[in-house]
Amino acid sequence: MQLPSALLHSLHGLEGFNKESFEAVHSSAEQITSIRLNPLRQAAIQNQKSGIPWTEQGYYLESRPSFTFDPLFHAGCYYVQEASSMFLEQALRQTTDMSRPFRVLDLCAAPGGKSTHIQSLISKDSLLVSNEVIRSRAGILKDNMIKWGSANVVVTNNDPKEFARLSNYFDVIIVDAPCSGSGLFRKDPEAIAEWSENNVALCSQRQQRILADVLPALKKDGILIYSTCSYSRQEDEEIVDWLNKEFSVAPVALSVDPGWGITISDGGYRFWPDKVKGEGFFIACFQKKEGDVYVAPKIKEKVESITIKEKAIVNNWVKADGLSFIKHEDTVYAWPEILYNDFNLLLAHLRVVYSGVLAGELMREKLIPDHALAMSGLVADSVGKIELTYDDAIKYLQRKEFRLETTIRGWQIATYQGHPLGWVNILPNRINNYYPKELRILKDF
Repeated sequence: MQLPSALLHSLHGLEGFNKESFEAVHSSAEQITSIRLNPLRQAAIQNQKSGIPWTEQGYYLESRPSFTFDPLFHAGCYYVQEASSMFLEQALRQTTDMSRPFRVLDLCAAPGGKSTHIQSLISKDSLLVSNEVIRSRAGILKDNMIKWGSANVVVTNNDPKEFARLSNYFDVIIVDAPCSGSGLFRKDPEAIAEWSENNVALCSQRQQRILADVLPALKKDGILIYSTCSYSRQEDEEIVDWLNKEFSVAPVALSVDPGWGITISDGGYRFWPDKVKGEGFFIACFQKKEGDVYVAPKIKEKVESITIKEKAIVNNWVKADGLSFIKHEDTVYAWPEILYNDFNLLLAHLRVVYSGVLAGELMREKLIPDHALAMSGLVADSVGKIELTYDDAIKYLQRKEFRLETTIRGWQIATYQGHPLGWVNILPNRINNYYPKELRILKDF
């Protein structure tokens, strides 16, 4: 692997940089695979080697399996995520009281690694807004949040400057900023050809714009967490310096175990792949020192709630305690009751892609359940489940025909090792497969 000479030259003098070992680790054939478990699923994952020290649910794998053909992956039992980026957990735990309800914005959230991680850490009464500015990537983000089984999440598709409408609203804002990507060269060697000093400069300017645009939405004493997967000083330490000079923020120091191999560097924390078991990463935390008291803007239009008759239908499918049900045309969403006003506010002021849990569609006084309901953990106990073998689970995920020897009829949740995959409707002479077409496995073994 031939690293750009301009990059190597720019890294001289940075804390923790060692040219020889840095080049050696990039030239090695070592590939590190890590996953983070979903605490809602409690699945037994094979191939686990050792825990990632800075996160409770993260594990290194002995080898990289075919995740495509693991039903537990599709069941949302784990997320394949780079180990260094899981240090976000330490940034959150050390700066925020995780036991109390709070509002957090993951500004650059697709495909969903950090958002699923955040959702696993916050209380059920807390609110997570997962935003992605690129519309197609917002759809991927939505799919991953549904797979994770999240109810206290709103997925949005907004430019950072549009969050200024929610002045002083968020307790925590996380900006995992778009960057030049040099920290992932070992995982994606093709990115080397796309790297240039000009691109680094452009990314740095974009990062400044993003931060300046979103900071008004952070309340006084709120926490800003900034990160990149770039090695470049312009995108890391120089952004830290710029934030400290241009805004009323104070850096927040984190406690780091020396055994972790993380380098403390001018207000931030660097992950060098020759010193940690992970890829290149940078993270820094700040506390905002000024701001007004948040005042909720008026909402002109209220959302439509379902009728008493419709709720009786929905109650056959959903554990209704603590939930509010709202309707858009014939589509029913379940919102956490305690977050109703927040969800309503966000719906009025942002481009909301998804909110709460999509329960299903009302048709002829019946509810056609949605895939999101099957994955949510909100399904009523009276709804049946049917366990699939590995081969049948793969066929189900491919939307291929399969047969079951059963006398059960009607709507059932198809499960694998007890974990939900989606819906089937078992008829006398066939099984209707309701796994979403856009999520199906497209290849064969």
